[in-house]
This record gives sequence, C-alpha cells and structure tokens, in this order.
Amino acid sequence: MSDYRGRFAPSPTGPLHFGSLVAALGSFLQARARGGRWLVRMEDLDLPRNAPGAADAILRTLEAHRLLWDEEVAYQSTLTERYGAALERLTSQGLVYPCACTRKELGDSVIAVDGAAIYPGTCRGGLPPGRVARALRLRVHGDVSVADRIQPPLVQRLEQEVGDFVLRRADSVYAYQLAVVVDDAAQGITEVVRGADLFLSTPRQIFLQAALGLPRLGYAHLPLALDLRGGKLSKQTLADPLVDSRPVDNLIEALRFLGQSPPRRDDVRTPDELLAWAAPHWDMARVPRERGLTWRRGA
Repeated sequence: MSDYRGRFAPSPTGPLHFGSLVAALGSFLQARARGGRWLVRMEDLDLPRNAPGAADAILRTLEAHRLLWDEEVAYQSTLTERYGAALERLTSQGLVYPCACTRKELGDSVIAVDGAAIYPGTCRGGLPPGRVARALRLRVHGDVSVADRIQPPLVQRLEQEVGDFVLRRADSVYAYQLAVVVDDAAQGITEVVRGADLFLSTPRQIFLQAALGLPRLGYAHLPLALDLRGGKLSKQTLADPLVDSRPVDNLIEALRFLGQSPPRRDDVRTPDELLAWAAPHWDMARVPRERGLTWRRGA
C-alpha cells in the first residue's frame, strides 16, 4: 500500500444515480491505481435533508458494484465535536464573527460564479444595532489558486468573488466547507477526486486548510453527468437511481463517460472482473476536461 488516501463522500438524501457512480468510480480507481486506500464518508450533517434508509441503500449500491471501502464508514453527524474544536481555533485567531443577516436580506446581493450570493460584509465590523447573531462567518482575504488535475487552473479572489462564508448556520449546523476540510485532514486524505460541481468551492477549502494549519490536498474534479436539458443529474431533479442488478453495465457506462476504453460487455461477467481490469488501466489524462457532459443511458 502507498500513502495515497482517497474518499467518496455522498450525502444520504436519496439513492445513488449515474452521476454519483461516476464520482465514486473515479475516486475509487484513482486510489486503486495508486496502490492506496479508499474511504467512504456519509455527509449527513443536515439531518432534515437525510432520507430515511438512504445511507444504508448507498452502501448496498456500492457493494453491488464492488466499490468496497478499506476502513469503517464515517458519519459526519457523529463528529460534531471535531468541527466545534476547529471553529474555536479559528475564533481564537480572530477569523470568525457573528452574522445577523437572513437569506431574504441577502437576496439582492451580487451572485458569484457558483450561483451563491457574495456576502457584502454587512456584519464584518460588528452586529448592527438591535440585531442578534444567527450564523458564524469566516473572515476571508487574498487570492487562492487551485492547480486541478483535470480542470483548468483557477485563481479566486475570495473577498470579492465569494465573501465571508458561513461556518455554522443559523440552525447551529456546521457548514459543509468546515466539515469537509476537518474530516479530510482527520482521515488523512491526500487527494480529493469528486464532481466538478464542487470545483469552485475548492479555494474556500484551501483557505480553511491554511487557517487551521492543515495539509493542502491534491484535487481532481470530474465532469458532471448532465441531462438532455443541460442540468446536473441529481436527487433534486429526480435522476433515476442506479439499478443494483446491472452493476457491470453501469460500470462500463461510467468508464466510457470518464474517457476510458472498457472491455466489451460480452467479455466481462462480474463487476470484480471489470474492476480488476479497470484499476491498472485507469488513465486520468483521458478524463474529459469539460465541467459537464450530456449523458443518456446506453448512448
């Protein structure tokens, strides 16, 4: 085994779909091709959004496709003390401040390239008179660059292009950006291979890594699977769930989507046999450079 450690971190809001399989397979093969370990982490912090039984169903689907993890599955909902400690560390550096702004009040803010509102800094100098703190935000500054293995180089001016972002929400739930950075470091992840929908979040995570004194990771953002209207396949858009009884067919389609050249279906009997071929033949240089690609089953 090498020191390489990768991971797949789904949110249990519903069953896995083809886009999820692309992300899982790409991260799995990168870890296996490097002789490393592959972990699974359930990003289940947002409890109201979690679908009953979805976490177990996700694991069953991964098992059906023989994408088998090397260590115990981690659940973010059990790790909140870890996030609280990181928040305290950032607070002690003067990087965290309370924010009273509501989502409605931010509705007229400038929109960033990732579709989120750029925080205008309303509470940066202190809470307005008569207002009560709701969320906690991170004070950002400077430029952050990303050298991705797939996507083009990115330089993001955080204060102007993103603004101070939330670390703990008004409902006291720790935000994704904080949790993912803390968990990747705690699990010793060395490279993150995931969908390109998270590419523009990467500078925020790199900024947090530096602020917390954590290692900077490698990144590779895979193209997203898009529907015929150009929208991302997702649980929110009711993307068809994976059919666990056809794992070889699903894996072959995902390999083709990722630019690989898998064996013909008639030459492969089991997902184990296909993955045994795929790991030594995995070539990230062949992964399409686009942020998203239209996908139609069987095309």
